[in-house]
Amino acid sequence: MPSLASKAIDMPASPIRKLVPYAEAAKKAGKTVYHLNIGQPDIHTPDAALEAIHNLDQQVLEYSHSAGFESYRQKLALSYQKQGIPVQTEDIIITTGGSEALIFGLMTACNPGDEVIIPEPFYANYNGFAVMAGVKVVPVTSHIENGFALPPVAQIEAQITAKTKAIIICNPGNPTGYLYTQQELEQLRDIVQKHDLFLFADEVYREFCYDGAKPYSTMNLTGIEQNVVMIDSVSKRYSMCGARIGALISKNKEFMAAALKFGQARLSPPTVDQIAAEAALDTPQSYFDEVVAEYVARRNIMVEGRNSIPGVFCPKPSGAFYCVAQFPVANAEHFCQWLLEEFSFEGQTVMMAPANGFYATPGAGLQEARIAYVLDQAHLKAAVECLRVALEQYPGKLN
Repeated sequence: MPSLASKAIDMPASPIRKLVPYAEAAKKAGKTVYHLNIGQPDIHTPDAALEAIHNLDQQVLEYSHSAGFESYRQKLALSYQKQGIPVQTEDIIITTGGSEALIFGLMTACNPGDEVIIPEPFYANYNGFAVMAGVKVVPVTSHIENGFALPPVAQIEAQITAKTKAIIICNPGNPTGYLYTQQELEQLRDIVQKHDLFLFADEVYREFCYDGAKPYSTMNLTGIEQNVVMIDSVSKRYSMCGARIGALISKNKEFMAAALKFGQARLSPPTVDQIAAEAALDTPQSYFDEVVAEYVARRNIMVEGRNSIPGVFCPKPSGAFYCVAQFPVANAEHFCQWLLEEFSFEGQTVMMAPANGFYATPGAGLQEARIAYVLDQAHLKAAVECLRVALEQYPGKLN
């Protein structure tokens, strides 16, 4: 039997989906499972996007340009400009989801064996993307005690070697919900400029910022315009996770020309999804106002509820729709599995994503779990109550 490629063996399993078999078994046993493990919003997709699909009048679903439909890229660039983000049509390549955008970006910027620095915890699939590109992830740990703020610049700079090619951030962050300040981003700008690195910025949650907080795009950082690569997606912004449309954005023309070769290799992003995404750009601001208000209410239920449970600590995030909580357990993964396998409260239980899978440092995040507050408020309140009872019964609870 032929052996598998080392990349296939090294490719990590998703910590977000790792416990799915246990959740399926729990449902078959008759339990209601509150899915807080995955960022699949229940928010209604904008009518404009759905109507574009329903009213589609094409006899042939043709390939688009490898960079995506020009009409969509033009309209997308205009939407960025309205937000004060200086993006032109030629700065955009439409991709099959934000994941493909980052994969293309890493393969364009990095050689096998190069290193990328990422503040952890980070979106777990970054590990997989790095394996695909043959890149080594070098983590710099942020801490729950200060809400997962950017680690000190000196710690980041200490990790830079001759092999370092880029820094990757997610802002607002998945899994933490932390929103980097302009000052923090300018500190990163100075490092990137000093060492001539790429700065990859995953900004897919930009619309979801709370309590008056405003996002500051890396595309607005001066002096490193040729170093910045922005990743974007329609998945969460418009609650269109099934429409696999993302964007790779940079003012570096050499970088974009090279990245387009990878786009040509996969022919083109999906046609129908682009039509829906282009139509979604007509979504009124009132939609986002309502969504943000709903997420604030959900966040408050989840964070305040968690913090009311003895031994649990959960910082209040300023963006996205995730939070990371620390539990009074030795191993949160075991706790999460126990919730599905052995626990039930009034026929209900909770599914979370163990946070150790969002770290690259071995042994980090063992007491933490990521929660996605993407369910309605009544279900979130029920989930909090489940966890309260679960921690009273869990045999591995720490005193």
